[in-house]
Amino acid sequence: MSDAVFRAVAGPPPGAPRPNQAPAPATPGSVPPGAPLPGQPLPPRERADSVRLKGVSKTYGNGKEALIDIDLVIPEGDFIFLVGPSGAGKSTLIKLLVRDEKASAGRVEVAGHDLGHMKKREVPLLRRRIGIVFQDFRLLPRKTVHENVAFALEVTGTPKRRMQPAVERALALVGLTEQARQRPDQLSGGEQQRTAIARAMVHDPRLIIADEPTGNLDPLISWEIIQLLLRINEMGTTVMMATHDAEVVTALRRRVVALEDGRVVRDEVGGYHREY
Repeated sequence: MSDAVFRAVAGPPPGAPRPNQAPAPATPGSVPPGAPLPGQPLPPRERADSVRLKGVSKTYGNGKEALIDIDLVIPEGDFIFLVGPSGAGKSTLIKLLVRDEKASAGRVEVAGHDLGHMKKREVPLLRRRIGIVFQDFRLLPRKTVHENVAFALEVTGTPKRRMQPAVERALALVGLTEQARQRPDQLSGGEQQRTAIARAMVHDPRLIIADEPTGNLDPLISWEIIQLLLRINEMGTTVMMATHDAEVVTALRRRVVALEDGRVVRDEVGGYHREY
């Protein structure tokens, strides 16, 4: 990989300061107790946790232990790679986070919600706060790019007056405004994955879970998708990316959570493999 490509996708190193937001304009009237005076910079906001797992295990009916005593905290705004061999527990962990399945033991919290005590009717509300991107895109073949992205809003009952501007913003974010009227079979693989990312972002989620998003793409297009996910993360969205792509993980030097046999065996900034 060339230095130019690396600089384009890697962004700032872990821990580098990000530009501060401009202070919000002061509103007329009295200043609430503890608030900064007009003209003063806003104090830094304490980051919440996007994901918190404590003592989480998952055992299936056949006795298979997919996850064993997992402790994991992902602060808001983090970018982490979830790595490990096939069967390590990555897919099970993702299913717990989107409430496709429930933990057998322990506590799973996403965006401040305790998923173990969440009622079934509350699950769609949770999923509006999570964007999910899959390896195989999962686009509706007979719908256009615009319609695929809009469908994510339709199924959650979003008013029509809010759908059009939300879809347009999401397509602009991923660079697909010109392809809005095309169907998936008219798109390249990279454009299909960008459509899937737009669909995941249309609700303005606080957490994006990308499950092998570059698995079906060639290396150059893969880097373009990674660059897009990094840009989304720089906007403040937490990103968890499950991947087997050792080159990407090692090049970007972000936080790596490694699973083996259902256990977290490594949680550190670094490459795909442990460095000694």
